[in-house]
Amino acid sequence: MAVKVPYIELLMKMIAIPAVSRNEALRSDFLEVFLKNMGFSVNRIFNNLLVGSSKRLDARPRILLNSHMDTVSPVEGWESDPYVPVMEGDKITGLGSNDAGASVVTLMATYGEMKERLAETMDLLLLISAEEEVSGQNGISAVLQGLDDLDGAIVGEPTGMHPAVAERGLMVLDGEVKGLAGHAARKEGENAIYKALGDIEKIKQMEFENKSVWLPEAGAQVTLISAGTSHNVVPDVCRFVVDVRSNDQYGNEDMLKLIREACEADLVPRSTRLKPSSLPEDHFLMKTIRKSNLKPFGSSTLSDMALIPYPAVKMGPGDSARSHTAGEYILKSELEQAVEGYCQFLENLKV
Repeated sequence: MAVKVPYIELLMKMIAIPAVSRNEALRSDFLEVFLKNMGFSVNRIFNNLLVGSSKRLDARPRILLNSHMDTVSPVEGWESDPYVPVMEGDKITGLGSNDAGASVVTLMATYGEMKERLAETMDLLLLISAEEEVSGQNGISAVLQGLDDLDGAIVGEPTGMHPAVAERGLMVLDGEVKGLAGHAARKEGENAIYKALGDIEKIKQMEFENKSVWLPEAGAQVTLISAGTSHNVVPDVCRFVVDVRSNDQYGNEDMLKLIREACEADLVPRSTRLKPSSLPEDHFLMKTIRKSNLKPFGSSTLSDMALIPYPAVKMGPGDSARSHTAGEYILKSELEQAVEGYCQFLENLKV
């Protein structure tokens, strides 16, 4: 029997509970109680809420519906209280309404509608995750490590319900070049800044020949530099930060190897876990996209898809351009279309 989730009312209540990344406990409490009152069995891992079995129960394909409950901090420029949702006609305004409260509530509604209807053909799971905006260790990664293999995932993010089948990865490198201190007036020592400039120029000139079908060219940019203690002392250490954007042709490990080979600096990645992804052409999710007459695209923005080591598609109501802005909003009509679109997508999904 289908479970009808009052998703518009639910979104209004969610917005009113602050849930900045790493501080989602109150919103998680609320959603946990709501899900249990709707008759769902909920497993809470930190502030993440998993509905469905973490274990593979049988041979049915396991499909995960996922979106995140957390938000960024409100920016300046809000003309109203970002935590007091305002409904005017078709428009709901409030922090996190678009990113990604709309996806949370419509995926919950989709799960309630489709779980039992598709029970014979798939094991459908629902995960409302935390710490997505900061890619936190206690977010989706904490759940996935205790979750049996998945066959596919649908990640709810504001894409206008267009399916993103690939996503760029991110890696941040800390570089350090050592020289020799000396008195600037006597041109003593070995200037670490000058040595670092050589590496920075090499990074600037790097080109990555293999082109992605879906994503922009892989690339690296030096975004921060720090050196020196006084105007008359030749600096003996220069540190810089490299922002690295990978794609499905050059993963994070590939990029790290190539940049290290080009540079003399000691380069240490803060993390390589935010990996690029690309959905194989022959995967059932891609076939479902074609069957549903949807147009796939590649996304330059990060989401929990970067941390899911299984084939996934990113798709949800709203517009990415509204995210993290003053006056963030979602349309009720977009919510209604999303529930219909998600349900139809799952109906078309044949593994």
